[in-house]
Order: sequence, then C-alpha cells, then structure tokens
Amino acid sequence: MSALQEFKCPCCNGAISFDTKLQKMKCPYCDTEFSLETLQQYDSVKIEEEDQFEWDVKPGQEWAENETDGLLTYVCNSCGGEIVADENMAAASCPFCGSPIVVKEKLGGVLKPDLVIPFKLDKKAAKEGLKQHYKGKTLLPKEFKSENHIEEIKGVYVPFWLFDADADGEVRYNATKVRMWSDSEYDYTETKYYRLYRKGHVRFENIPVDGSSKMPDDMMESIEPYDLIDAVDFQTAYLAGFLADKYDVDADSSIDRANTRVKKSTEDAFMTNCGKYDTVTCEDSAVQIQNGMAKYALYPVWILNTKWRGENYSFAMNGQTGKFVGNLPENKSLVYLYYVVVTLLGSVLAYIVILIMSWGK
Repeated sequence: MSALQEFKCPCCNGAISFDTKLQKMKCPYCDTEFSLETLQQYDSVKIEEEDQFEWDVKPGQEWAENETDGLLTYVCNSCGGEIVADENMAAASCPFCGSPIVVKEKLGGVLKPDLVIPFKLDKKAAKEGLKQHYKGKTLLPKEFKSENHIEEIKGVYVPFWLFDADADGEVRYNATKVRMWSDSEYDYTETKYYRLYRKGHVRFENIPVDGSSKMPDDMMESIEPYDLIDAVDFQTAYLAGFLADKYDVDADSSIDRANTRVKKSTEDAFMTNCGKYDTVTCEDSAVQIQNGMAKYALYPVWILNTKWRGENYSFAMNGQTGKFVGNLPENKSLVYLYYVVVTLLGSVLAYIVILIMSWGK
C-alpha cells in the first residue's frame, strides 16, 4: 500500500487537509487556502542527500631536538589554564582568570604550530582600544573605568585549527514576497510563498576553530577575521615577550565545530544567489565535504579578564587588526532612571493622543 502524503502549510507549518466545500486544501490554523497542484509543485523539490564530512586531520609538526629548550608551561592552580612562555617571561597572573598562582614546568605533550600571525599591535594600542571601547557607553559606571586593571592586559597567542575543504551542497529555502496597500476602508497585506532550491560547490580555506576551552568561541569569532597574508612559519622567537595558550582541544575534537561553520557558511553563500525576496529562510540542506585538511596556527590576541564587584568581565582585541570586544557592567541607577523617563514620556504621549482624538470627535 502506498504511503499517504501529508502536506504542511507554507504559512504556519500546520498540517492541512482537503476542504470539500471549497474543493481546495485549507489550513485549519491560519485559514489559508491552496490548490492541490500548487502544493504539489511547492513540495516537489526534496533533498535526498545527507550531510557527509570527511577530514584527514594531521595538523602541526613534531618539535626538533632541543627546540623547546627555554620554553616553559605555566599552569594555573585556580582555573587549570596552561600557557607557554619563554624562560625570561614573568607570568605573574593567569590571563584567563587573573589568579596570581602559577606553577612552572617544562613544555611537553603538544605539537609544534605550522603557522603564526605575529602581533602587529602593541600593549599601548590594546590599552587605547579598551578606552575606546568605553566611549559612548552612557550606562557604564564611572568607578569601573578607574578600578579596572587596564595595566594587566596581556598579549596571548591563541591556538587555532585552520580547516580547508571542498564542499558540495544543496539547500532548500522558504521565501516570501509581501505587498501592502490600502483603500478608504481597509489595509491589505498580500504574502506570496516560494520554495527555492540551490545546488553548487564551495571551496573553504583556513576556517578557524580555536583550540582552547578557556577562550569562549563566541568571543574568538567576534574578533575575526584574521588576514593570513601576515602568517609565517612558526619560530619560537615570536613568543618572546608574549604568552601562548597551550591547546587543550585537539584538532579531532574541533571537527564538529568546523562542520557547523562549513554548513552554515554554505547555506549563507547560496542564499546570496536567491534573488530579491522580502524574506529567505533555510528549510533544509545537505553538505558533503571532501579533501578536508587542517593546520595548526597561533593567532595574536590581547586579553584582559578582570573582576569588579564580584562579577567577571572579559575583553579581547585582535592583535593584528585591533577589532575589540568585551562585556561591560551597567549603572543600575541610570538604567532605572532611563526606564522611568521612557515610561513617563510614553504615558504623556499616549495622553496627548487621546486628547487629540477626543477633540476630533
């Protein structure tokens, strides 16, 4: 026996059925009506393929003999963070939690990076970036600026796995075109629904996934992009005067994150070729990855983790471009004052409108 086909309403995604009086398909939830031919055409394009991700992940290199001489690992007893620095670097506090408790041990158990992007911006630029980040923040408490330990901002090389891949994808989108008009009695809105299908090939190079559990993914993605034109073969000399975060998320464990970024980027890339619609949303997709490979790189980041009135605040600046992100506290008294002012203004405006309407009568 053949299986019954269930149709979904393109407007609200509810199940729709045949209306005997209208001789059409009708949605009982939003009352939209469709001809059966229209629905069959709308639902004719299906994606039969499934996601397939194939990676040959062997990033990094083995250290040459005596190459790690002079490099030490500092282990924070508070948060467990591990950073690498040369023996002349005085790591007085952990860049991740600000704790002053660090223990030295000889570097070991990690791969040698393939690439490094050297710092282009110094500590002075990082401090200036933080000051610029404060500007325009009317709700920022004044005390935070003066009590914040801006001098403790640190230059850290953050480990990244850079993924290259060829991706074949097919994506199905739901799209709408909306037209609005009015007459002397009514306002009208007409919405037309479309199903779009796109298929193609995309080449991805150097998709970054950070290899540190101590660095929030959203923060690291917010200070992207980095320009690989400045990348050079790694040498330990680049660590002089800076810290390097020791990766604790290996390349194999980062593949899921890379898959997510490839899939989303493929959907977004194909969406740009969908034409002019008022809305376009991805309904379904399938991406197949071939020739997936990875490299191990160090990216420059200026980091400041500080505590103020019991709360932790983190800031990060791209050490190559100067892009700055970070969370800031708000002056609760000012927030309450703004709320009261806005509420009062809204009430006054509503009262004026009511008066005007009553005068018109």
